[in-house]
Amino acid sequence: MTTMSTTPLWQPTTEQIQSTRLWEFMQQMSQQTGLPMLDYEALYQWSIDQSEDFWSSLWDFSGVIGEKGQRILVDGDDIEKAQWFPDAKVNFAENLLKYATEKPQQTAIYFQAENKISREISYQTLLGEVTMLAHWMRSIGVIKGDRVAGYLPNSPEAIIAMLATASIGAIWTSTSPDFGKESVIERFGQTQPKVLFCVDGYYYNGKEQSCRDKNHAVVDAIDSISHVVETSLIANSSVAMANCRLDLLSWQDIVAGKLLADNGRQSSEAPTLQYEPCGFNDPLYILYSSGTTGKPKCITHKVGGVLLQHLKEHQLQTDVREDDKLFYFTTCGWMMWNWLATGLASGASLVLYDGSPFAPSGNVLWDYADKIGITQFGTSAKYIDAMKKHKVHPMQTHELSELRTICSTGSVLSPESFEFVYAEIKKDLCLSSISGGTDIVSCFVLGCPIRPVYAGEVQARGLGMAVEVYDTDGKAVTGEQGEMVCVQTFPSQPVYFWGDGTGEKYHNAYFAEYDNIWCHGDYIAITDNDGVVIYGRSDATLNPGGVRIGTAEIYRYVEQLEEVIEAIVIGQDWRNDVRVVLFVVLAEGYELTQELKDHIRAIIKSNCTARHVPGKIIAVAEIPRTKSGKIVELAVKEVVHNRPVKNLHALTNPEALELYKDLPELQ
Repeated sequence: MTTMSTTPLWQPTTEQIQSTRLWEFMQQMSQQTGLPMLDYEALYQWSIDQSEDFWSSLWDFSGVIGEKGQRILVDGDDIEKAQWFPDAKVNFAENLLKYATEKPQQTAIYFQAENKISREISYQTLLGEVTMLAHWMRSIGVIKGDRVAGYLPNSPEAIIAMLATASIGAIWTSTSPDFGKESVIERFGQTQPKVLFCVDGYYYNGKEQSCRDKNHAVVDAIDSISHVVETSLIANSSVAMANCRLDLLSWQDIVAGKLLADNGRQSSEAPTLQYEPCGFNDPLYILYSSGTTGKPKCITHKVGGVLLQHLKEHQLQTDVREDDKLFYFTTCGWMMWNWLATGLASGASLVLYDGSPFAPSGNVLWDYADKIGITQFGTSAKYIDAMKKHKVHPMQTHELSELRTICSTGSVLSPESFEFVYAEIKKDLCLSSISGGTDIVSCFVLGCPIRPVYAGEVQARGLGMAVEVYDTDGKAVTGEQGEMVCVQTFPSQPVYFWGDGTGEKYHNAYFAEYDNIWCHGDYIAITDNDGVVIYGRSDATLNPGGVRIGTAEIYRYVEQLEEVIEAIVIGQDWRNDVRVVLFVVLAEGYELTQELKDHIRAIIKSNCTARHVPGKIIAVAEIPRTKSGKIVELAVKEVVHNRPVKNLHALTNPEALELYKDLPELQ
């Protein structure tokens, strides 16, 4: 098998292991099954071998509110068509609000927008605003199955609007206000929402960014929108959008009950929150693929699948406990927002941040962590790398006394970044590199609080997720790099793609490569430690001389160099082979001299292989990326080959692609 390291960076103590919810679950399952589950390997194998028992036991352990029903799984041998808990009745919002009556005065949501706004929302306020909003939505005719859209920052209002929507059994779909109007219209235009929640503006890098013109354009372009509600972040009061086809309704008026009416008469009775019973497999969320290779896919996720999978990942794999303070640096356009929101179902307070993680300084998130007492801190690999470049060293400046876990996702976390976390953030914590995606609104591989952490490795395959590695012949392999696949059904598979009447798009996305096997598109290996190393997206792997190379292997060494801020690498078709081309963004004061090129090549060759060495190294001013911050190797490859990029709206900086066109060095 592949081995990254034999010496752990962190090893949990016996006391730490036995204090986790995962350990508690293992003891219960040992008693329940009579099997000795002494370690994670034993529990994982049971969760795969007896998957129905595992998911049913998880329902009970995590305290899901609802009726489980008699049947756990039907058509389980057909991964694409399998149905989990087909008789169950459950409401997503009811499960997320189950602690509201137990501790009404406790803070449910902390919110900060850079250094401009700071708020706390109690459970009592949360429940009250969800109730009023849901009652208003029912009064205007929103029913189960309708779509409700949020064009919102990562704010309490986004959580509240989602919960109100879910309480009715309607379907929530969202994106963030940094998306341009064309991107939003392309997404929401496919799913046809009845109500749009939007914001007057937001803060980024200390500056106000107005959203009113974009809101207006979205409302005018999507005829299905019958009501538009504005929340206010940068102004004190709402004003009408000039010449918009709909009147702008005020969030504050709705949650204050000013717009609650029956036939024009205001209701005198305070409403109560009604929870619509939903099937386990009814739609809850519509999320969107990045859209870099065409129109974004509308990935529709199910009520029970999201709830149960997130409860597993929070309580067992991330050790989220009641009264914890769960943070993830995310936006409403990224699936980690949906993942974060479900933390309420485990009794955790949500910690929201909106804006730049470096405004007003690189310590803003760590100041927040100390102030609130964050227990789980979620971020991206790119942020950790940026901390190194910006010389942010929280261990020297912050206590972080409550912090037990750091999660990292979005791209591959290099071994050097693992080491940086333990050297410069905190020595005693579980660093969980996690990976999954919008496709499953959760993870295939992620953390394990009772296992050691090794540099460069994801700790574990997720419980109940039968992850294997397939070679080019579709055979399971060990000790080799290959395609990450899942060979059994799991509850958080999408219901379908919205608008995909025949199911063809859904099938082609995951099941076309191997018969009855989910192919995820990551290039991985399983290590001697039973962890996972991710080498990048398989559709971005390089193939010089017929040898597959993961791009993460090159980034690892290039981006360590002080001369290089970041890089992007592609394979260029060249003389009946593939030439590796490396583009680098240089730090201020450096030039791409022949000496630096030789140094980069030497570093790559000595740490990887001769196949990894780029044939061309070219300096660029900027690297194109998606709205969620992921670099777009495929888009750059298309430009280099003079092929059109299908969806520029998906990029946050599409103009950067011009830097890669018609380069003399590549002719």
